[in-house]
Amino acid sequence: MDKFGSIDYPHNRYNPLLDEWILVCPHRSKRPWMGKIEKNEDEQNDHHDSLMINALSPGGVRSNGNQNPEYKSTFVFDNDFPALIDDDCPADHTDANDDDNQLFRIQSARGRCRVMCFHPSSRLSLPLMSIDEILAVINTWIEELKKLAPIYRWVQIFENKGAIMGCSNPHPHCQIWASRFLPTIAQRKDEQQRNYFKKYDRAMLWDYVQKELVNEERIVLKNEHWLALVPFWATWPFETMILPHHRCIQRLNELDENEKQSLAVIMKGLLTIYDNLFETSFPYSMGWHGAPTGGGDDWQSKQQYQHWILHAVYYPPLLRSATIKKFMVGYELCAQSQRDITPEKACEILRQQNSNKHYKHEK
Repeated sequence: MDKFGSIDYPHNRYNPLLDEWILVCPHRSKRPWMGKIEKNEDEQNDHHDSLMINALSPGGVRSNGNQNPEYKSTFVFDNDFPALIDDDCPADHTDANDDDNQLFRIQSARGRCRVMCFHPSSRLSLPLMSIDEILAVINTWIEELKKLAPIYRWVQIFENKGAIMGCSNPHPHCQIWASRFLPTIAQRKDEQQRNYFKKYDRAMLWDYVQKELVNEERIVLKNEHWLALVPFWATWPFETMILPHHRCIQRLNELDENEKQSLAVIMKGLLTIYDNLFETSFPYSMGWHGAPTGGGDDWQSKQQYQHWILHAVYYPPLLRSATIKKFMVGYELCAQSQRDITPEKACEILRQQNSNKHYKHEK
């Protein structure tokens, strides 16, 4: 790509995980900004801190009247307003032989939604927590996966951080949606990785990681077991992935104690870099993608899903500062995903930030 000047000129990049293209337009980053300016996330959090105990705090009363216990570490409960329900959800009623069903197809969407609080304090986001506290979060993710995986086809762990990402409560927390169906993105990633494995007899993301290790151009952080990198096909300005580089891992429950410890370390380092970039509590949507589950006690079968490599994705919306975000509109909605700065430049900017000391601890 360097032969035609991909650093300076527009070009398309292929995302093999989703079988789609991303338009990269580096020259657009020079244009002046006269668009919407958001409020600083830290200012919003300071306002929330001055309020009474919120609904996710220890002892807090949620909107349905349930009171949280005085928890000291993580706390998980069924979502009071779940997007997916299970027992009361009717079965499919469509007739597969009906021609109309090719255009008007309906399937039941059964599942269970859980909420997980990371910490008793509303002031501590993940990068401000200790390694042991982040390790407790990882262990709880694994506990929830083990409970839900034998029943549900897909267990989606995700965190929406910050009001700019639609988070309605500033308390550090994530959600876990378990579904009896395979969601669209999970289905596409499964198909793409499976097709690659059939062709090359190797996992796609394993090959990808080994190639990224050669020149380290897009690697933000690396430790004994994990990489945090800006993917070659990144869409969001400072999008990253966390992947294992020492062995093929399919799901979170496969991690040993050393791997969990180093995962906590690299998560803290990456999220500290994010916060330090614009000196704000950096908003993002994060999700874990591992091999599909379900099927009773044999859900941990490695042979069936050897094409999968566990990975976390981070999609932060901030573009130029703590108050200017990237909007997915216009061309992005109507034609194709597009970004301004190249993934390589984004990685360079992130690597310039301190991963060991949070900016709040320097003041």
